[in-house]
Amino acid sequence: MRTLTLLAILLASLLAFTVFAQPVVPAVPFHDNLRGTTPIDEEAKPPLIAPTENKDVIRGLNYAQQPPTIPHKIDNYQLDRNANKCLACHARSRAEESGAVPVAVSHYIDRAGEVSGHLSPRRYFCTQCHVPQADAKPLVGNTFQSVEDIRPLSSPTQPKSR
Repeated sequence: MRTLTLLAILLASLLAFTVFAQPVVPAVPFHDNLRGTTPIDEEAKPPLIAPTENKDVIRGLNYAQQPPTIPHKIDNYQLDRNANKCLACHARSRAEESGAVPVAVSHYIDRAGEVSGHLSPRRYFCTQCHVPQADAKPLVGNTFQSVEDIRPLSSPTQPKSR
């Protein structure tokens, strides 16, 4: 009976401590790299949308199999299951006339690896891989280096023959 009373007193004191305990407020104000100082429960004012580059300059690729970026504006382009405005210039039959880069041959290969005469359905929505560029300051830092820019720590050695 006495242990039961001690247990009840211990639980009551623990409950009283948790009820009256105040949360610790950090001395440094809240700051998030993307939200700034806007509290979590408030909506941050979105930044202005940076203008899309419209230079028609083909950029180099940073790694193998990287999809090329779109070097021009695509505002108001219809790109849905009914129409693909990109193909008005980039279709292989129209590329020479328009001066645009033709759609790569890889876009005509289906899932089974068969080459067909029409664009593969899984390559139809261009903007799932290709994106336009904006003249904007990066949101986060980037230390990416292409493989050509990385120097090996030591020269590779040939295996010794026995």
